[in-house]
This record gives sequence, C-alpha cells and structure tokens, in this order.
Amino acid sequence: MGSPTTSPQVLTSKTKPLGILEMPWMHPQTVQQDANCKRVASPCYILTVRIIRMRNVHQQDLLSATDCYVTLWLPTATSEKVRTKTVANCNDPVWNETFYFRIQSQVKNVLELIVCDEDIIQDDTHRVIFYDIAEVPLGESIFKTFELNPQKREELEVEFSLENIMGCPEMITTNGAIVCRELCCLEVQADRRKRKKKKKHSKQQDAKCILKGSFEDTQKVSLCCKSCSHCTDPTIFHYARYKQAELEVLLPKKRSLPCFGACMSCGANVQRSRNMTFPLSSFPLDQDVINDDSEFDLHFKVKQCTAGLDVRLGFDLCPEEQEFLRKRKKVAAAALKKVLHLEEDLQDDEVPVVAIMTTGGGMRALTSMYAHLLIIQQLDILDSVSYLTGLSGTTWTMSKLYDDANWSKKNLEELITDARRHVKKNKFLASFSPERLIYYLKELKQRHQEGYSISFTDLWGLIIEAMLRDGENPHKLTDQQLALTHGQNPMPVYLCLNVKEKISNRSFREWLEFTPYEVGLQKYGAYIHAEHFGSEFFMGHLLKKIPESRICFLEGIWSSVFSVNIMDGWFLSVSTEDFWQKWTQDRITDIDDYVLYTHMNKLPTRMESPPDSLASIFQDIIMWRPAVTRVPNFLHGCPMHNKYLESQFAQWKDCDLDSFPNQLIGAEDQLYLVDNAFAFDSSYPPLMRPERKVDVVIHLNYSSGPQMKPLKQASKYFLKQGIPFPQNIPNEEETDIKECYLFGDQEGPETPIVVLFPLVNDTFRKYKAPGVKRSPEEMEDGIMDLTSTFGPYNINALRYSEEDFDKLIKLSQYNIMNNKDMIIKALCLAVERKKQCKNSLHCRSEEAFKSGRKGNKI
Repeated sequence: MGSPTTSPQVLTSKTKPLGILEMPWMHPQTVQQDANCKRVASPCYILTVRIIRMRNVHQQDLLSATDCYVTLWLPTATSEKVRTKTVANCNDPVWNETFYFRIQSQVKNVLELIVCDEDIIQDDTHRVIFYDIAEVPLGESIFKTFELNPQKREELEVEFSLENIMGCPEMITTNGAIVCRELCCLEVQADRRKRKKKKKHSKQQDAKCILKGSFEDTQKVSLCCKSCSHCTDPTIFHYARYKQAELEVLLPKKRSLPCFGACMSCGANVQRSRNMTFPLSSFPLDQDVINDDSEFDLHFKVKQCTAGLDVRLGFDLCPEEQEFLRKRKKVAAAALKKVLHLEEDLQDDEVPVVAIMTTGGGMRALTSMYAHLLIIQQLDILDSVSYLTGLSGTTWTMSKLYDDANWSKKNLEELITDARRHVKKNKFLASFSPERLIYYLKELKQRHQEGYSISFTDLWGLIIEAMLRDGENPHKLTDQQLALTHGQNPMPVYLCLNVKEKISNRSFREWLEFTPYEVGLQKYGAYIHAEHFGSEFFMGHLLKKIPESRICFLEGIWSSVFSVNIMDGWFLSVSTEDFWQKWTQDRITDIDDYVLYTHMNKLPTRMESPPDSLASIFQDIIMWRPAVTRVPNFLHGCPMHNKYLESQFAQWKDCDLDSFPNQLIGAEDQLYLVDNAFAFDSSYPPLMRPERKVDVVIHLNYSSGPQMKPLKQASKYFLKQGIPFPQNIPNEEETDIKECYLFGDQEGPETPIVVLFPLVNDTFRKYKAPGVKRSPEEMEDGIMDLTSTFGPYNINALRYSEEDFDKLIKLSQYNIMNNKDMIIKALCLAVERKKQCKNSLHCRSEEAFKSGRKGNKI
C-alpha cells in the first residue's frame, strides 16, 4: 500500500518532550448512552485482494484496444484508492497484483472495484463493482469471477482471503446500526536545527501536512526561523486508530536560483517541496517520536481518546424526554378525567399518548394553527396532548408559542391579535428597509465569524424574523426546555429532510427531528444535544463547538421552500419520475444469484454503469438545489455496522442508497437539509417512532391542493415501512371533503387513531357557529376561496387583509367546535384500548403465575 520514505525513531531521554495540550475529548462527557448501545472488543482482519485478470474487455476507444486498469477502494479501511498497473492495448489484460486492507470485523465493508480505461485527456470508468466482504469466510480464500457483460463474456477474475490479526482487538461503540471506532489524536511539531551562523531577515516557512481520512485532512505546521530554537505549538490531527492511514509531510527545500518576485529584504529563494510519508501504524501510543532531517526535526506523538461519545447512540427516547412524559402523564390524566367525565383517576398505564400533527402551508398554516389551538384549549383537550409536531409554516407558530414557558395555560387570544398585526403588515417594507438590510449584513457577518457556513436559508430565517417579529428574537431551541420542566406544555418536535446534493428526494431522504433536548436522525438512532447542532463532530466526538443558533435560523431551515430542484418540482407536478430516471439514475444490476443472499446481513454483488458525459451534465442541471442548507454532519466518520439491515435501521429503510453503505451518513462531511414538504407534507415520522407509543393523532391539515393527500401519502409510506398506521383512506373529490374524519378506530390496538381536520369550508357557509345558521345578510361572511391558485389564502401569500385573516380564524375555530365530539370519541376509544391492553397483560400474568405454581406442585 505504500512505505514511508523515512522511518521515525523513538526520542532519547535528552530530547525535549512535547508540550501538554488539552483537547475537548480529554474531559468527561455528559451524553448518556442507551442500554442497547454497547462498547465491545471487536477484532480486526487482514483482507487480501488479488486482481488476477480480465477477459474480453469491451473496447472503449474506436482507434485502439483498451488500456485497462482496476482501481480498488475500501472506504471503511482507508481513504486512499489504490490501483493496478495499466495494461496497454489489450483485451485480455493480466495483472496478478495483490493488495492488503486492514478491516474492522463489525463494520459493513463493501469493496468497490472500478474497471477503467486510461486515456490521454480523461480516463473512462467502464464498470463499478460493489462486493460485500461478508461473503469471504475467515481463514479461507475464495475465487470470484465477476461477469460484467454475459453476452460478450466479459469477466473480471479476483481472489479474496481473510485472516485474523493477532493482538488486542479494537474497542468499538455501536447501537447495531452505526459504529464509532477508536479515535486517536496525532500531535505534529517541527523545528529547524540550530546553525552557527544566524541569518537576518529569515522568512517564516510552513510545512504542509496531509492526513487523508482525518478530521482536519490538511494543515500547515509552522517552521520556526533559523534564529529560533524552540519548537512551535503542535498541530493536531484526529483519526481512526485502526484505519490504514499515512501522514504526508511536504517540507520546503531550497533552490540555488533566486526568485524573481521575492522580497529582497528577506533574501527568500524559490521553494520546492520534498515529500515524506509516515504510516501511522508505526507510531506507538503516548511516546514521543522524532524524525531526524538535515535541516528540520519533526516531532510526533499519538494519544488515544478515552472519553465517552458526544453522540447518543440508541433508538430509545433520551432521559430528558422520558422524564417529561412521566410528568406530562399526570397532567394528561387530570385533563382526560375532566373532558371524558371519568369517575376514577387514570393510572399511568391507562393514559394514552395524544399528539397534534400539523402540515406546512405558509401564512395560512401559521394563522389557522393559532385558531385551532385556541379552541382545543377552550375545550380542555390541550392538556391531554403530549406532542406537537410541525414543519414549514407551522414551525413559525410553534417557535412563537414556546417563547412563553407557560403558553398553554394562558389565553391564546393575545397571540392571535399579535399574529393579525404581523400578517397584515407590508412584508416588503418590513423586510427590506435600509435598516433591516444593514441588520441582515451584521447578523450574517457575526454568524460567519462564529463558524457557520452562510447560505441563503440564513438570510431567509432573518426575513422570517422581520415578517413575524417586532425586532431581534434572542430565543434558542434549548430555551424551550423551560416550557417542559414541569410537563406543563406539549413537547414540540420540528422536522426537516436530509438529502443528497445531486440526487432526487425520492431516491434518498432521511428524517431529521429537532426537540428542545436533541437533534437526531431516527433512522440511525443517533442524536446530539440541541445546542450542539451546527458544531463539528468526528466519529462521535465533538471536536469544534460553535455557539447555538438563534431560533430564526432554524426556522429558515425548517421552511426552506427554495431548496427544490427541477426533479422535485417535476414530481410534485405530475407525481412520476419515470422520464427523469432514465436520464439521471446510474444503471445498477445484481450480478450474483439472489438466492445466495437470503441472509439479510450480506448484500448482493452489484455492478454500476455510470452515465455518459451528456447524462452527467443533464443530471447536474436538474438536480441542482439553489438554496440547500449545509451543516456539519454529526455522524461524520461513523461507518455502518456489519448487520445494520437487521437493526432498527431497517424500519426506516426507504430509499435505494440504504443498500449502499459506502454512500450513507458516515461518508458525508455535511448534512444537506431541505423542507420536509418535498417528501410528503406532514410531520408524522417522529410520532411513528415505536418508542413514543402515540395512541391518538389530531391531524391539522393546512397544505394546498387535495386535502386528503398528506394523509394518503403518510398511509402509503407507513404501510411500505411496516409501521402500524390507518389504511383505506378514501379517494374523495375536493368538493366532497368533510370537516372531520376518524381513521384507525376499526383497526388493531397498535394502530394509532387519527382525527383528520382538512382545511375546508363546508357547513361554515351556512352556519356562523355550531347549530347557529347565518342570516341572509351574513351569508357573504361564509364565502371563502381556499383552493384558488391566486386566491387570498394561496400558499405563496405572505400578507392577508384583516378581513381575510379574521375569516380564516373563524373558519378554523368553527371546524374544531363543530366536530369536538369526534375528538372526544377518539380519546374515549384510546382510553378503552389502554385499559383493555392492561387487563390483557394482567390476565396473561395471572395465567403464567398459576401455570408456574401448578408446575411446582407437580
């Protein structure tokens, strides 16, 4: 794989030691890991790959035979790609070259073999083979023939063998889905040897250090001037201890010719780099190592990270949320006793978990949600609700509510009055006045100085603040923890999507949820403290902490409607992407018999035929996202577990790339976040986590278009995922939509009951209040255009007249009041289900006890 040009030597006792440098990982962490997160000793193996030959290579060039070579890449073992030599003008090249990889046994290792044709301008990628190393038995060798083109009998012959490594196993931390490997810290120092003659005006020089696959990747190491003799401050690299890695050092070297453009006062000469390479496996732990050079001394020291992780691995709820639910159940039990007129208090295991689920919808979502919550509060139902989820426009309402730690105990009329004032104001003057533009510039500059990567969504967040607030909003997401301290309010959950930059949302998407306690990806069972969102992590460790964002910048992420690409727009318009798939998706085929891969933890061998140059250009155009939010990936460097498809990850596996572990979360430096509405316009996924055990969902729909569509999309999605959810959603025409529906009441107890409130104008046309008809003079007040593209409530409208605002408020309030019995019915059913389940468990326990006593007597 490569050898160092100079071997490091252990320092003698006369050599000065490296200085003590405190790193964040030296201090104890506060993340409490789940019970299903395990720290285990896991052996490493040596994988040997021998590229033997190819037969009948398909000719790529018109004028000559193929100049073929093979590239090997195993990203879980090394960041470097290795390759065979090129065999020129040959259709049956023979290599017989051997390569070695050190692999972790509990990591999903998928080797990528790329058959290439060497050209003068740009090499062509002929085929890419994805081979799961789990097929190779330990202690044995196997011979594989990959059929790349059966019709032309094009084949690649490779031999694999796997051997154990003697020595201490690696300590890994895993939840069964992802793996955090051992982390090490490399300190590098450099100093120039003393010279008898001191030269004045010596120029400060730097050495360039490259450690691919590390957190830092490339850094400069300062070389002190010739007049100085002390070591410079150490340069730090963080890397996986047992991955194949080499430190490349580029030292400056003098040339005799003077530089024409050099500074004459310092007498600088033209500099030329000379390379030195050091395999990190040659550095012992906690020992000073020095490399002697004629002009420079390089000092190295490797330290092992022994502190706990800063990422919580596990699919359970965090301790803070569990404590909140214990407190909230007391509040909900009292509320349910009152609203259901129960004679006895409910026990904890008899209290159903009730959630309010909202959809996006811009200003009409913000407006209607205030009205809905007010009536739910007046009906004494709000205290029975444990979760409140939202996306896009409803996050604006939610973040305003949680400014007050006791908002659900206060009259929400004041918030509606405040919303009316902001909704009717001129958004252009409020958002783009000279004073606001200066404020935006100041805030974005400060955000950049704090360490954030600035994007358009940051500006959008500031514009949202200007549209809906009177001034700067200092609140942060973690401030909302105060609203949950005593279980006095429902717990808010905000949702957005993590996507890939040049892939359709239909091909890859992952739910990212935000609570006042945590931010996490439920598919991987990985969460970080909410205040650490935006900070930089590597292999589960927090390495660069930056200040927590103000809530307005998160609102910009949650409602980032500008991140849509042409592909997303096409799907939203016609609900099909067959045409685009032909142009944009790489052709991937299984080249092994599927029968061989009935075991879930072994992936089939696949072959990819990359698109040609024209298709690649076309793909770049239609997949380009103009305003995607980029934030550091808190799972950067974490590979997938060898059996990740058998873990709870499989419950949320819903896209093609989930079976390509090299392209999943650990491979990305950043998350690419977009509005959740581009997948489907509802915030159901966090509520369907089995750990939350939601029994009743009050679905408040604010989306444009067909009002049944968000629920139908969710139903179809959860059916595919195997998650219990109401099915058989009716296909009603828009003109036939009612004010309220009840679903799931006829299904099993594991299926949540959904009470759907579409945003429609049905009986409100004739009734101004439940049971109170309008007079002929009042009939005009019941006329509302909710569906027109250019109507007052269209999804793009940012400003309402006072009359339109009041009409929408009254309609929303009326629809809840007119169907309060449906909510009461759902709550009654949920309580009965909980009691039946409790009684069933009690009966089974008694039977087991009696059976046990009977067995003892016998």
